[in-house]
Amino acid sequence: MGSGQFDKAGILAADFSGIEASSPGFSLSQEEINSLAAAFSSSDNAFANGFSVGGDKFVAIKADERSLYGKKGKEGAIVVRASACTIIAHHTEAVQTTNAATVVENLVDYINNPR
Repeated sequence: MGSGQFDKAGILAADFSGIEASSPGFSLSQEEINSLAAAFSSSDNAFANGFSVGGDKFVAIKADERSLYGKKGKEGAIVVRASACTIIAHHTEAVQTTNAATVVENLVDYINNPR
């Protein structure tokens, strides 16, 4: 959140059992958490069905075993799996998805390999 790239964010447990921490006003339903788990297990599923974060549906623009990027108009959601958790961040239309993704990807790299 300190980067200024996001308006809300959260941290999911590594096993997708629930939210470990979140910014004020950010929440995910268990259905949304299950949708994220399914998107990570099948990129085809992610591209075909998108995913939901905080009550908003996003079209998947990137989906692999580590990262999901989604767009809803000019807003975006970045979801990246770390070894110990999954980071979810939402950005407004004032932020480029590539810039937001770089922040989250670098944070996950640090979590996976602290210096």
